[in-house]
Amino acid sequence: MSSSIESFFSPRSIAVIGASRQPGTVGYQIVDNLLRHGFEGSIFPVNPKAKSVHSVPAWRSVRDVPGEIDLAIIVVPKELVLEVVDDCATRGVSALVVISAGFREIGEAGARREAELMERVHRHGMRLVGPNCMGILNTDPAIRMNATFAPTMPPPGPVSFLSQSGAMGVTILDYAAEYGIGIRNFVSVGNKPDVSGNDLLEYWEADPETRVVLMYLETFGNPRHFTRIARRVARKKPIVVVKSGRSSAGARAASSHTGALAGKDFAVDALLAQCGVLRANTVEELFDLAMAFGTLPLPEGNRVAIVTNAGGPGIIIADACEAEGLEVAEFASDTLARLESIFPEEASVRNPVDMIATANAESYRTALNVVLEDPNVDAAIAAFVPPLGVRQEDVAAAIVDAARRHPRRPVLAVLMGREGLPQGRAELQAAGVPGYIFPESAARSLAALWRYGQWLRRPVQAPTQFVVDRERVRGIVQAARSEGRDRLLEPEGYAVLDAYGIPVVPHALVRSEEEALEAAGNFGFPVVLKVVSPDVVHKTEVGGVRLNISDEESLRREYASMLDAIEANVPGSDVRGVLVSPLRQGARELILGMSTDPTFGPILMFGLGGIYVETFRDVSFRVPPVTELEAREMMASIRSFPLLSGVRGEPAIRFQPVVEALQRLSQLVLDHDSFAEIDVNPFLASSEDGESFALDVRVRLAPEIPGSASSPPNSRA
Repeated sequence: MSSSIESFFSPRSIAVIGASRQPGTVGYQIVDNLLRHGFEGSIFPVNPKAKSVHSVPAWRSVRDVPGEIDLAIIVVPKELVLEVVDDCATRGVSALVVISAGFREIGEAGARREAELMERVHRHGMRLVGPNCMGILNTDPAIRMNATFAPTMPPPGPVSFLSQSGAMGVTILDYAAEYGIGIRNFVSVGNKPDVSGNDLLEYWEADPETRVVLMYLETFGNPRHFTRIARRVARKKPIVVVKSGRSSAGARAASSHTGALAGKDFAVDALLAQCGVLRANTVEELFDLAMAFGTLPLPEGNRVAIVTNAGGPGIIIADACEAEGLEVAEFASDTLARLESIFPEEASVRNPVDMIATANAESYRTALNVVLEDPNVDAAIAAFVPPLGVRQEDVAAAIVDAARRHPRRPVLAVLMGREGLPQGRAELQAAGVPGYIFPESAARSLAALWRYGQWLRRPVQAPTQFVVDRERVRGIVQAARSEGRDRLLEPEGYAVLDAYGIPVVPHALVRSEEEALEAAGNFGFPVVLKVVSPDVVHKTEVGGVRLNISDEESLRREYASMLDAIEANVPGSDVRGVLVSPLRQGARELILGMSTDPTFGPILMFGLGGIYVETFRDVSFRVPPVTELEAREMMASIRSFPLLSGVRGEPAIRFQPVVEALQRLSQLVLDHDSFAEIDVNPFLASSEDGESFALDVRVRLAPEIPGSASSPPNSRA
């Protein structure tokens, strides 16, 4: 894979097919960029109407170009692209970048044109970036290739960048130049029918000069493939993603609690978090993180020292740090004593350190050295508001000096105010200290470093493979499909859970009042009655559930009353029987669920259950497979987790049964592609051993795939 991608980044010769002599055109700008930024190889402009382009000899056709061509940049009208691809094939060109638009992005006709393009690319054994893209870039001094139509060439550095949007790509390169962020490679992938983000991740994984990967994504081509690659790559170098498209409108049609809550953006968050990929909400935040990850070491802890010359910024930074999960450090007593001996009485030496407006560059150097030597400090943020008589460049130099003396502890700077700002930030960035305009940016970036370090320190786990009864589940599903049903009856749902070892409440399906009395006698009162009918989905709304039945007389009365209510509310319904189960109370009601997203496949959900699940929306999501550690993280990440751990003298629930149930549910939905939605709500979590189980379950089947009764979704690449 990497060898085929290498042709894009290290070509010895480039043909620009559609090169132009007219300023303002894409064909003109690409040749201009290659020449102006010093591409080290040969450039062959191809234009049938020009003898030269930018004073470089031009050729009528790529067939006429002398010598070998490693890379072809195609900038011709869409109608001519296929012919040009064939011409390139006759010359043995292995790598194509198709800038031209007019393919899948314009609709059905364009999609057919793109399919034909890919047929030829595959037939000729080529690789393709694009179509509908802005090109590629490599700042390596031995290559110096800007084969884009962006007017800006960023400085060289350790960051490789993928953009799915050409327009965003131009903005991104401008940002990189302005912020002083060194770029290694840049790729605008366009429609990406061939070279994808997954391909580039694998290429950059093996590139020692790429230390950080940034990605602007609009869609995932193969999320599960991305998951496998990103988990591996993120262990070696950080990946930061801006993923656009946060709409959850598709969830409105979902019938289950899980489906209603699991909007696509939740799936993106879950997938990225599991892979150790950091998600930025905006392009600005993307660059904030890029500055930090491109230069700083990972902090050993989350304790932060704040040094400033004004009280306001210090308070803002402290608030932002705590909001991001960082701790404002408590200084050791000798640190406080040293600071008190240095600064005037008006200064505040407790964290945040406010050196007041008279502080100069030497004050910053001294204060930072003192706090960075404190064993209670893992990182520092220095904020500067420019007073009269103190230059930002001098303060920046002092911050850099202190940071260099403590290379294991990250130091970030906040330079507030416009006067002298660009010079101070540029000096900081060049010296490996990211400089921000706003306090929140620094806190957010430091928190991202801390979270990434925590993820790296996590043990690597493989999902547990439990002994289960797959055939039993297939039989239940096929029986329901044979009746034309897309929902399982509750006893069938219980059976599916039981086949995968997920505990369910004791229950009996009865078809008469006498059988109900016998079952209640076996379980012991009080009991619960629930109607079983394919025509009744929301049983409570039509009188199909009766709770806390305490004796035989009440059972007879409620049994008859429930069947009468069903007949009245759902006339002619197909009642298959009544479920009898013992009443269980006094434990936490949770929800365990799954919903199938057309892009990501099954998504697991965990949270507080019962009737308020969609009201409080206190839930977490993961994309299976889910390991034991990830299941525990799902539980710990909801806001109400302290309720599960025990509050005000209440006992904590037994966590292991819930953790295992989440893992078993993960295995169930990966083993079978038959399920669209599963709601286990409530799952009763007890503080007693053996008393945690599913009280209610709803299962909706996915449309049947021809030729596949129930096969794993990840078996289809």
